[in-house]
Amino acid sequence: MFSHVSLGVTDFDRALRFYRGVLGRLGIEERFCEPDVPWAGWQPAGGGRPFFFIVHPLDGKPMSVGNGQMTAFLASDRKAVRDAHARALDLGGSDEGEPGLRPHYHAYYFGAYFRDPDGNKLCVVCHDPEG
Repeated sequence: MFSHVSLGVTDFDRALRFYRGVLGRLGIEERFCEPDVPWAGWQPAGGGRPFFFIVHPLDGKPMSVGNGQMTAFLASDRKAVRDAHARALDLGGSDEGEPGLRPHYHAYYFGAYFRDPDGNKLCVVCHDPEG
């Protein structure tokens, strides 16, 4: 359904440390990193799409956070949700909802919410029962 998702960042090195730490916990593989641009991208384990990118805004204007926007990453199990959330907070992210069931979405929705150091809202979720 998606080709790619791109998030603007202000401090590329800080964002790179953050996303390497969080996405690594989810088994999402780094595809490239070009600090001179600067931008970096990740893809699902084994390749293919969708891609996830971090980048300084290409128009040269300051990065800003959208209200109501969120990027959600799929986790293989509930432990990965917990691990990614904890790692995000260790790397300077802020909590927006600790790991847990969210039955108002569906019976097995186990998610966690946080913001990256730039304020972009993120979610990590597992949809599997007892996953």
